[in-house]
Parts: sequence; C-alpha cells; structure tokens
Amino acid sequence: MGYLPTLPETLSRTTQKYPDREAVVYPRKDVRLTYAEFDERVDRFANALRDRGVEPGDRVSLLLHNSAEFAVALFGLLRAGAVFNPINYRLAPSEVAYILDDSESTTLLFEAETRETVENGRDEFSTVEDYVYVDDDVEDAPEYAAGFHDLLENADAGAPSVTVEPTDQYAIMYTSGTTGRPKGVVHSHRDATYHNMLYAGQMGLDFTDVGISAMPLYHNAELNCGLLARINLGAKTVILHDFDPRRTLEVVDEERATHLFVASRIWRQLLETSRDLDSFDGASLELGVYGAAPMPPSLLEECIETFTEDYATAYGMTEMGPCATFILPFEVREHIESVGRAAPNHEVRIVEPTEDEDPNDPVGPEDTVETGETGEIILQGPPMMEEYWNAPEKTADAIRDGWFFTGDAGYLDEDGYLFLVDRIDDMIISGGENIYPTDVENVLYRHDGVVEVAVIGEDDEDWGERVVAYVVPDGELTANELDEFCRESDDLAAFKRPRGYEFRDELPRNPSGKIQKYRLREED
Repeated sequence: MGYLPTLPETLSRTTQKYPDREAVVYPRKDVRLTYAEFDERVDRFANALRDRGVEPGDRVSLLLHNSAEFAVALFGLLRAGAVFNPINYRLAPSEVAYILDDSESTTLLFEAETRETVENGRDEFSTVEDYVYVDDDVEDAPEYAAGFHDLLENADAGAPSVTVEPTDQYAIMYTSGTTGRPKGVVHSHRDATYHNMLYAGQMGLDFTDVGISAMPLYHNAELNCGLLARINLGAKTVILHDFDPRRTLEVVDEERATHLFVASRIWRQLLETSRDLDSFDGASLELGVYGAAPMPPSLLEECIETFTEDYATAYGMTEMGPCATFILPFEVREHIESVGRAAPNHEVRIVEPTEDEDPNDPVGPEDTVETGETGEIILQGPPMMEEYWNAPEKTADAIRDGWFFTGDAGYLDEDGYLFLVDRIDDMIISGGENIYPTDVENVLYRHDGVVEVAVIGEDDEDWGERVVAYVVPDGELTANELDEFCRESDDLAAFKRPRGYEFRDELPRNPSGKIQKYRLREED
C-alpha cells in the first residue's frame, strides 16, 4: 500500500485548507472551535504530554464521555506519538483495571462522571503513572491529577518535534466481548486513514457536511465513521455528551446537520420523540446511517417517511476498522434486509463454521459453502487489524491466511449481497435442528406490540435447547398472543416457534447498541 498520512497529518492538512471552518462544536459547554483553534489545542496537549514524560508508543487511556476535550486529547496524544486506548465509561473499576494493565497504559484521562470509578480502582491501576482531569474548567481537579485546561494554557503552542509513521500503532481498542475478557484490537494510523477515506467515499460525504456524534466516541463506529472521517474532509462535528433523543433532534435543526448515525434500534427512539416535538423540522438531514444490528424493515420505512429518504448501513466490527460491507441509499429499499456488498478493495466469503471444525483440520478461506447457504462470514480488506494485543494465539485463530474469521453467520446471494443471520455461537440446536434466532426475531418484530426482541436457546432435557424470546412490549402483550401470531406466520417453521416468552422493560446492550444475549443466558 502506498503512503497514507497519519491521523495527525490529516488534521494538519485539513487545517491548512480550511483554518476558519468550524471543526468541533460541543453544545454542553458552548464550545465552538475552528480548525485553526482545534489544531492549536491539539499541539498544546501534545506538548503537555511530552513535558509530562509521555514517549512515542506509550499508551494513553481515555475514560471519558463524548466531549470537545475527548477530541482534542485524541489528536493531541497521537501527535505526541502515543497510542490511543479508549475505555467504556460504563465499566466497573476492576474491568477498567484489566484494560489499563493489559495495555500497560501510563496515562489516564477522566472526568467528573468517571471520577468515582477511578478513585475506587486506583489501587488496581498498577501501570498508570499520570492522571489528567478534563473538568478542571468547571471544578477543581483532584490532588492526584493535573487539570486538562490548565495543561493547555501553560503548554507550548508550537508543533511538537515527534515523528509518527503510518505503520505506527494508532489505537488499542478493547472489544466489548460476549464472553470472557475483552481483546485489545490493534490498528495502525494507515488502517484508520484508509478506513476514513473509504467511509467518506462510500457515503458521499464532503467538507460541507455537518455530522452529529451522538453515539460513544470510545467506540470504533462513531469514531472512525464519524469524527475521524469528518476531520479528514474538513467537515463539522457536533459532539453530544450523551445520547438523548430529544436533544439529538434539536441539534439536527440548530446546527443544520446533514448526517446522523445511530444504532438501528435507536432510530425508533428518534421516531417516537419526533412525534412529540412540534417544532422539529429536520429538513437539513440528507443521510441517516444505521448499524450494530439489522433494521426491521417496517421501522426503516417509517424513518424514511419522517426524516429523510436516504439511508445507508454497513457491516463489520472493530477488527475491520469497522466497515467491510456497505449498502447505499439507492439499494436500501430493494435490499432492505441485506447489510450490503463488499466495500472497495474488500472481499467477503462464506465458509464452513469454525465452531464445528476439526482441531486437526481447521477451516480455511478456501472452505467455502454454496451461494445462498449459511456459514461463517470471513472478511479481507486493507483496514483489517494488525493483531490482538498480547494474544498471539487468538490472533492466529482469527486471522487465517490473511482473512478475518468473524464468528458471524450469514450468506451471500447470487448478486454478492451479504445477509447477516446471527452469531455462530448464538445458533440454537433444538431436537437436532439448527435454529438461527434472527429468523424468529424477524417474525416477532412484525407484531405491532413488539418494540424489541431477543431470542436465545435455553437448556431443555428433552430437546437439548428450547427457543425463548425476551420481549420489550408496547403496552399490554401476552405470551399467548405472540404464540398465536407465530403459529399463523407462513415464515416460521413450527420447530422454530418460541416455547417461552419473557417480558422486560429493556434489553441489555453493549456500547454499540448490540443486544448482549449472553447476559440473558446468565439469567437463566
């Protein structure tokens, strides 16, 4: 691959072209930064880190909600040659400690809302030598931490004399995981820059766009498909501290936003909220992007009628940068249940599931199944991760002959469109029959009283596993009603019908919006 600029270089080049364009807007603190102002703050923070002993290759961790400080800190630490390690602010102190220690992070940025987590876990943060508190502009920093804004004020505003290469590590991003400890996904600057250009090109974005970062920036989807892509282009990013459906829609109008990405099911929250907002216009919105899980066709049709005609989605995971397939606006209606075709310079194959492989004869990229047959999705493309941090065996198991084995089940149609079926390990085997939960969920979503649903297999003495549906209802709903609905469906075989229903106010999700079925299994 030819030369691709590092992430700090993309900011420098954009600043040279558009110094007076707005780069970052953070309504919570009434912050509006032009590219020139943002770039200067990035230089100041890079120099502050260097002054505090951060060397190229050191890991710097962010335990932060979305904010302007997050964006400045990210580019600042990269310009200092450090490696970005974002941490989910919802994690418990012991979980944070595992990530900090595994990544050998030396510096931790935190805020008022994560201060309790830090102070409850500091004794376990064995590698962290320096703490930086980003809310020192609104309250005093703890005695053990430096103040972020104080560091900016006192740091040199010149460009730091650090050389960063495209092949250098840019981030170690820990996957949310479904079982066991999270894995640290290592990406280079080259990976990230390639992906950001890819995403912008596929989505038709340019420097005039205004995007809202409403999903967590510590997650690869919002970061690499949102903030970093827009910085590369010279577009504007409006950062929301947390997702709030009302505030998101208000900001769409206030900032004339053109581009909005949220997880598939969250579009329902926006839809319901829009009906309660008499003043909502939404005329500026040109593109809605959904992801993390398939979008129910009925929900997408409602969103098209309410917000904008153009929607797109992508499929992938942190290991792929994240996007490896795209379905574009002109394809959405015709292929509404697909997650698209392979991105440019990418390839998708369906192979025999690795869960059933013979350890002495492992599945390889050539072990493909017939078109239309369900198997395991494997992917290949330039932004693929370098490795799992400190986990060579897991890396070798996931990357085989240059292909990433996803653990997802899916199939390709004759035109190359990919259809996501489920996680391979979510498949239910009942009475010797293979049942993919998505087949059952798609039928249940057609019931007007179902807001959300997750189908899992639970142990059964007679059948091995039985199908159980966890349902978030819209008002009163009974198991008998849903059972009758499934019985009447022509799209659900009798053996796939749920044998149990559990009703919940909400379903557990990870930060990217995916339902965590393992937590439902743990309740069993």
